[in-house]
Amino acid sequence: MQKPVEEDLVLLAGQPADRREHLRAFAVLGMLFLAFAIVAPFASIQLPAVETSIPAVGTGILMTDLITSALLFAQFSIVRWRALLVLASGYCFTALIVVPHALTFPGAFGATSIIGGGVQTTPWLYVIWHAAMPLAVIAYTLLKDEPSESRLHQGSVAAAIITSVSLVVLLVVGIAWLMTVHHALLPTILLVQPVRLDFLGQAMFVSVIFLGVIAIVLLWIRRRSILDLWLMVMIAVLIMEIVLNGVLSIVRFSVGFYAGRIYSFLTGAIVLVVLLSETTMLYAQLARSIKMQRHEREGRNLTMDAVAASIAHEVNQPLAAIVANGSAAIRWLARTPPVPDEAMTALNNIISEGRRASNIVASIRTIFHKGATNKVPLDTSEVIREAIGLLQRELQTRRVSIQTELMEAPPRVLADKVQIQQVVLNLAANAIDAMSSVTDRARVLRVRSEMTGGDSLSITVEDSGPGIHPDDMDRVFEPFFTTKSSGMGMGLSICRSIIEIHGGQLSVLAGRPYGSMFRIALPTTGIGANGN
Repeated sequence: MQKPVEEDLVLLAGQPADRREHLRAFAVLGMLFLAFAIVAPFASIQLPAVETSIPAVGTGILMTDLITSALLFAQFSIVRWRALLVLASGYCFTALIVVPHALTFPGAFGATSIIGGGVQTTPWLYVIWHAAMPLAVIAYTLLKDEPSESRLHQGSVAAAIITSVSLVVLLVVGIAWLMTVHHALLPTILLVQPVRLDFLGQAMFVSVIFLGVIAIVLLWIRRRSILDLWLMVMIAVLIMEIVLNGVLSIVRFSVGFYAGRIYSFLTGAIVLVVLLSETTMLYAQLARSIKMQRHEREGRNLTMDAVAASIAHEVNQPLAAIVANGSAAIRWLARTPPVPDEAMTALNNIISEGRRASNIVASIRTIFHKGATNKVPLDTSEVIREAIGLLQRELQTRRVSIQTELMEAPPRVLADKVQIQQVVLNLAANAIDAMSSVTDRARVLRVRSEMTGGDSLSITVEDSGPGIHPDDMDRVFEPFFTTKSSGMGMGLSICRSIIEIHGGQLSVLAGRPYGSMFRIALPTTGIGANGN
């Protein structure tokens, strides 16, 4: 047995039939066999003649078999299995052979046949029609498990389909011509008075049933896919139809005649329904796949936007400091006389801020590549003091006083120093910005660290600004959400991502009695400040 490749498994001919599919097929077959068993004893009972039933059923069979053939040709174009090409050609033949059968059927379109023929024309067309499908299924079964080299069609798919359809059309036209123009040469299989099958006719019908049994046995032995399973059901229904029309009742417009026409229609409809359901399922899977790809693409675009906004947001502070120190150095050197010491201090600050910008960029990269952080045991009080030191100029310019309540010897936290410092800087800078509109009270920035629980260290950054609107409390950490007219909405989102990477939490609370309070909770390592 050839192991199906991944592209084959998406098709009905390549998907293995599971237990649920077997139960579904056997349930359908069971119901049809039950209906057959109920109708069989009454097959010879005559019913009112409905002449239009013959062309109506013929049209239905023509359409269902043609659509089934088209779907199978489509599957062949994908996997190039010669077995599918043969099966599709078989369905194409059964669809087209219905046309001359209906046109030669006495009384279907008038008192006599439309295209000529004799008494034996229609029975012979019926036998050929019903023998074609078991033969096509047998050929399909024998071809489908061949080695890949011979199983696959190596030439042009379009040429193979066009050639197959052309040969089928020529074969049907040739059979129709032979059965009508030379109907006198046809051996007798149907006797008219009374209407019954001749010995040859009985042998022909038994032969067709025998072909159907062989097809079912081969499919059962070599069943591999859902298509194999439903082809067995289709052949079983075909056998039941032949028994109704060729064994239990030969007379037209009997119970067996009408029931046989229904079963004849079902032989084409069964596989068609399964193929259409498969097509619908594949379309749904394709739609979901496209939707997921679109979401992934949007997610990647959002990530790229987030990275760009993060870099712009985080690097903005050291760049502003570099510009301010550069301007200060120029002013010190432009004095008369120059003040080189102060200029040197400003230049050293520029170097320091440049390094900080570089560290920030590297730190942002680790946010989007989790697991790459440079975590070491940190003294959070020291990290906070360094961060506040970087904000001294901003605090003085904005006339904000700073109050700190930091632990003297806090337990160490395992963290990336640059990232934690950047979080504190962001929260403090946001607090300073929030207090810029305050004129009726002191602008106070409070930073506090304390232990909350046995193994969690808390850092709180609180301001005396107007606070955050209650409706925005749950949204402040969303990417690109901001309450600032010139903000990017990335700072707090990045801060929360950093803290979560470190196994902690970042939350926001309303300040007391005003302002807002951001709380960082980080797990401690159990190592004290002295390293023990």
